[in-house]
Amino acid sequence: MSEAKPKLKQADGIKPRGALKPRQQALRDQRPRHEDLREKKLPTAEAAPEVDGQPGPPPEAVEPDPQLTPEEAEQARRKYLLRRFWISGRGYWARSGDGLAWPLTVGLLILICVNVGFQYGINVWNRAFFDAIEQRNVHTVYGLSAIFLPLVAGNAGLVVAQVYLRMTIQRRWRSWLTTAVIARWLANGRYYQLNLVAGDHSNPEARLTEDLRIATESPVDFISGVLNAFLSASTFIVVLWTIGGALTLPIGGENLTIPGFLVITAVIYAAITSTSMVVIGRHFVRLSEHKNQAEAEFRYTLTRVRENGESIALLGGEEEERSGIDRNFGHVLRQWALLTGQHMRTALVSQGSSLFAPVVPVLLCAPKFLEGSMSLGQVMQAASAFAIVQGAFGWLVDNYPRLADWNASARRIASLMMSLDGLERAEQSDALGRIQHGETEDGAMLSLDDLSVTLDDGTSVVKETEVAIEPGERVLVAGESGSGKSTLVRAVAGLWPWGGGSVNFHADRRLFMLPQRPYIPSGTLRRAVAYPAAADKWTIKQIKAALDKVGLAYLAERIKEEAPWDQTLSGGEKQRLAFARLLLHRPDIVVLDEATSALDEKSQDTMMATLIRELPDVTIISVAHRAELEAFHSRKITLERRQGGAKLVSDINLVPRKRNLLKRALWGSGSRVERPRKE
Repeated sequence: MSEAKPKLKQADGIKPRGALKPRQQALRDQRPRHEDLREKKLPTAEAAPEVDGQPGPPPEAVEPDPQLTPEEAEQARRKYLLRRFWISGRGYWARSGDGLAWPLTVGLLILICVNVGFQYGINVWNRAFFDAIEQRNVHTVYGLSAIFLPLVAGNAGLVVAQVYLRMTIQRRWRSWLTTAVIARWLANGRYYQLNLVAGDHSNPEARLTEDLRIATESPVDFISGVLNAFLSASTFIVVLWTIGGALTLPIGGENLTIPGFLVITAVIYAAITSTSMVVIGRHFVRLSEHKNQAEAEFRYTLTRVRENGESIALLGGEEEERSGIDRNFGHVLRQWALLTGQHMRTALVSQGSSLFAPVVPVLLCAPKFLEGSMSLGQVMQAASAFAIVQGAFGWLVDNYPRLADWNASARRIASLMMSLDGLERAEQSDALGRIQHGETEDGAMLSLDDLSVTLDDGTSVVKETEVAIEPGERVLVAGESGSGKSTLVRAVAGLWPWGGGSVNFHADRRLFMLPQRPYIPSGTLRRAVAYPAAADKWTIKQIKAALDKVGLAYLAERIKEEAPWDQTLSGGEKQRLAFARLLLHRPDIVVLDEATSALDEKSQDTMMATLIRELPDVTIISVAHRAELEAFHSRKITLERRQGGAKLVSDINLVPRKRNLLKRALWGSGSRVERPRKE
């Protein structure tokens, strides 16, 4: 079993949070809360990103400013979420990140600069070509026509190369960050513990797929787009200023001279369209977040129906499920309708801008062309430059919806990161409030030393448990429903982290847990039986023998067949298959959590007898309600629910005996020896 983790010292400069008891302190620290966000500089731990798919230290939690209103606190939370995303995301370009990150990024930036140069070359070609047409210079027109093809080919080649580098950066960044976050999500059972704590981390599978994809794709598009827009605007503003010169307008008998009138017009035009977009699309981010959340909930509902299809079909719950699906889908459609209105308004601004942009510079240059102070080539060059400048200035107009989507997705993946931060801080905390795991010192297979199990809010479930289990003992954990038996077993297995005391195992001993609902992975039956080991760890002959011992010999011929076994096998067959796994893995300690509840009494007896016969030295810890299971155990401990948490009230030795019909009727009359207990 894993050793207790070394405790970490408190970071310098971080003050204790109030006068909380140590256990309450640890429980509070681990929860990602609304109040954990404040608009202030974070401690230096913020700078530690995930590295090579392995997580660095989590950022320290920050306290809220008590003077913030709820609206201001929410705004600070949203800003912090974006910061939290970059804390991890920027690690891709760190020294220990992807070795190709900077070469690809620098290459993309160089291509963008060169491409702007090609655009300038095409713009100059535009002027020369139309001047030649105006002058009816045939040789120049043909010569420029020959030059145009290489210019276009070069520009197209640069664009293709940009697409390759941009998408390669996006793909590798997504791969790096996904690997890092999933590593943290799977570590120490956090994927399970997230179900037990409060926080904004629902539907993590959607956050790790769609949201993380958008969160890593969009920034690369935005940065390359902004750089291209800045360089294009800077280059072609100079062109507009040079070509357009000053415009003189007769007003009231006097002449008004406007220097750089084309540049001023382009800036004013872009300011109007961009401001209109910001005003019209100010709700885009919020609506995108709500839409993404609604989509995730809808997918989760459909997944639940698929996973629980047999139970729903047997109960005839299709109408109720249809009602729930329709309700969730209706919520999705309502969010889409609201988002559609935003898209319609932004499309109006974008489309209007694209129609006016080519015409405005021609209208402005027309007077100078008609009076002969500007050539046709200059007019066309100005029109081309104006369109490029307007496109650069209008970058926000075209990308505001995508920017809103990125905000929503980055915040959702950051919310998951924050929840993982809370769990990781609790693991590294030097305060009480977390169950410790170590090794026994007296030869016992398992010992619970002053073990207390609590909820993540500090509520006690099981308290002050002292138990020592010797190698080869078979212990039955009993108690009424809700007394904390399964929670205690999860604490023993290391799945439940909150509480106090310690769980200690004999060194180098392997634990295997059989839950009430065994997990059946996708793929072949051979893989399902071998899980969690690789399918080829045992030969087909060995797997068939294991299936035969648990009464599943009729499935042996289908061992290589790929099928939806989770949906095909009955509850009893799944539990038998779990026992077959047990016989293959041959662990030292077995934890059975209602592992025979789907079997009839005779089959249950067969499974337990097979387990004891095949693994005579195994240590067994069982949680069950059936009194018949006492015959297969040498010891019974009973939990009783009390005010302030369940407590171990009895610990007795069971004298194994062979049952018959009379003894079944008179169950419980056998000899028992009660162990003395400390109160």
